[in-house]
Amino acid sequence: MNKEKTNQASANAQEDKEYQNIGQENEECLTEEIDPVDHLQRLREEIEEHKSKAEDYYAQMQRLKAEFDNFRKRTQKEKEDTARYASERVIHSLLPVLDNFERAIASSRKNNDFEALSQGVEMIERMFLKVLEDEGLKIIETVGQEFDPNLHEALLKEESDQPENMILEELQKGYYLKDKVIRPSRVKVSG
Repeated sequence: MNKEKTNQASANAQEDKEYQNIGQENEECLTEEIDPVDHLQRLREEIEEHKSKAEDYYAQMQRLKAEFDNFRKRTQKEKEDTARYASERVIHSLLPVLDNFERAIASSRKNNDFEALSQGVEMIERMFLKVLEDEGLKIIETVGQEFDPNLHEALLKEESDQPENMILEELQKGYYLKDKVIRPSRVKVSG
């Protein structure tokens, strides 16, 4: 409250000072023999000068506004393009895997060699996992680990000679994408 009074008193003192300055200027005009026409002309010139500056500032502000609008639109378009084509690199990496699947299917139809088909599918799985690993996919470790609800989802609990809350079996693999769990492992834990 005292601070507000102090600020108000300071503001009032400043206003008084400004009024005194204006009064002094008017007195100087009256004491000096100034031609009113010259004085009026000087005031008009000052007004024109300030008006010209204001117009320049306004034009500059309009240009900056237009530049900002263009920047915003360009950034939005780039963001949309990035989202639209974000998976292009991954898909490009997966195309050889798809090609090998097609070859394996075609070969198995011609030869009826299920051993070769099995080996081909295993090779394709390794290729597929390599592409995913290159993109940052990692498998969450499970069997023999202690149950962690941040990484694992317990579907079953079974009595065991293992310590409590140890993972006995992995029912479905879980994965990290870089450092984020994108799917927890589904597991059976000791009880």
